[in-house]
Amino acid sequence: MKLSVVALAASLGYAAAYSPSAFSGSALKASVSNDATMKMATGMGVNGFGRIGRLVTRIMMDDPDVSLTAINAGSATPDYMAYQYKYDTIHGKAKGTVEIDGDYLVIGGKKVITSRCRDPKEVEWGAKGAFYVCESSGVFLTKEKAQPILDGGAKKVIYSAPAKDDSQTVVMGVNQEEYDGSENFISCASCTTNGLAPMVKAIHDAFEIEEALMTTVHAMTATQAVVDSSSRKDWRGGRAASGNIIPSSTGAAKAVTKVIPSLKGKLTGMAFRVPTIDVSVVDLTCKIKKSTTYEEICDVVKSRAAGDMKGILGYCDEPLVSTDFESDPRSSIFDADAGIMLNPNFVKLVAWYDNEWGYSCRVVDLMKHVAMVDAKVAK
Repeated sequence: MKLSVVALAASLGYAAAYSPSAFSGSALKASVSNDATMKMATGMGVNGFGRIGRLVTRIMMDDPDVSLTAINAGSATPDYMAYQYKYDTIHGKAKGTVEIDGDYLVIGGKKVITSRCRDPKEVEWGAKGAFYVCESSGVFLTKEKAQPILDGGAKKVIYSAPAKDDSQTVVMGVNQEEYDGSENFISCASCTTNGLAPMVKAIHDAFEIEEALMTTVHAMTATQAVVDSSSRKDWRGGRAASGNIIPSSTGAAKAVTKVIPSLKGKLTGMAFRVPTIDVSVVDLTCKIKKSTTYEEICDVVKSRAAGDMKGILGYCDEPLVSTDFESDPRSSIFDADAGIMLNPNFVKLVAWYDNEWGYSCRVVDLMKHVAMVDAKVAK
C-alpha cells in the first residue's frame, strides 16, 4: 500500500509534508529550485533568544509553513522574553499581540512553551513537537556539543552561525541541493557569507572568477564593546564599537569556498566594523577570466535576481544608503551604481545585506528546506 507524503511524514514524526510545486521560504517565494512545498506546518524550536533567535522567532510566527512550539531562552523569564520579542530598535514593534501565560508566550493567539535549560537535552524538544531546532545561542556549534538537542528529541539542528567543526554548511540559493538528508547538523554559515556568496555565484557562473578579495563594511554587533573595554585576543576589537571604524578579520570569504569549492584558494577577505546598528555591505574586487563590460555584469545579476535566485539575490539601481535596506529579507542586494571596472577582466562589485533580518530569513528557509528534503527521503 502506498502512503501519501503527508501520511508518511506524519508516521515518522515529521510535522511537514509537501506538494510538487516550488519551495516557498519565509522570504523566498518560488526562488530556489525545488519540486516541493510544505502543506503542513513543520514543528520547530529555537535554542537561544538573542538577536538572531528573536528575529527567527518573529519570522517563524509569520510563516504559515512553520509551527514554532518551543523556545529555550537560557535565563530570560517569560515576561522579559515577551518584551524582547515585542520591541526592537531596528525592526520595530512586532506584529500582532504577545502575552504570557505561565511559561508560555502567547503570540498572535498561538502558545509557545518557553524554558530556561542550560542543558538543551532537558528541553525535551520532541515531546514539545519541535523536531527542527535553530541553535542560536552560539554555544552548541559542533556535532558533539549539539548532540544533546537531538538527545532531547529533535531530529535536526540548524546552526545560525558558522560551524566550529566539519558540520555541513549550506547557503540557500547557492548549494542547498547538497543537503541529502544524511546530515543531522547543518550550518547556515554567517550573515556575511550569505551576503557575499549569491553575488559570487552569479559572477562566477557567468565569467569565472580567477581570484578575488572581499571587504565587508559591517555594522556593529553584540560581541563588541560599547565603550573602550579589553580584548586580549583582538586589541582593536576591544575598542568602542560606537565610536570607531575597526579593522577586523573574517572567515566569511573563505567560507564561500565551502559552498563553491571551485574558488578554494582564490578568495579571501577582511572586515571593517563601523558604528551603525544594522545593515552591512560587501565589496568584492575580482579578476575574471571571461572579458566583459560592467553593463553585461549588471545584466547577468539582474537576470539572476529576477529568475532562479529571486528572493536571495537582489538588484538595485537606485542611489540608496544602508538604512534603506533595514529589514530587507534578501541575502545579497547588488548595487549597480556602486561598482566600478578597471578593465574587461578586473572589477569591483558591491552588495548590501541586512546582517540581522536577511540572515534570519535564510535560517528559517534552511530549516524548512532540511525538513522538506527529509520528508522526501523518508518517502
